[in-house]
Amino acid sequence: MYVASAVLTFYIPYANSLKDKRQVRRSVIQKAQHKFNASIAEVDTQDVSRTLTIGVAVVSGENAHAQHSLDALIHFMEEHAEAELVKIETRN
Repeated sequence: MYVASAVLTFYIPYANSLKDKRQVRRSVIQKAQHKFNASIAEVDTQDVSRTLTIGVAVVSGENAHAQHSLDALIHFMEEHAEAELVKIETRN
């Protein structure tokens, strides 16, 4: 069993409240979970309205497949988030 994971940090310039941030978080997580079979959750900066930190993890029987799936998930989230991806920390 191989696990590939990453922590993604997004910047939401127009979020003036935690409510604005929650809308972005809900949207990006729902879109990604609909397309990928992965675990996704907000893991840090819950009280900061313009910073969204999301942890993602994929599990596979092959290391190459896990890495490919994680890369595709990150690319998808970067393209479909209503925020700017500013930092990626991969953890294997």
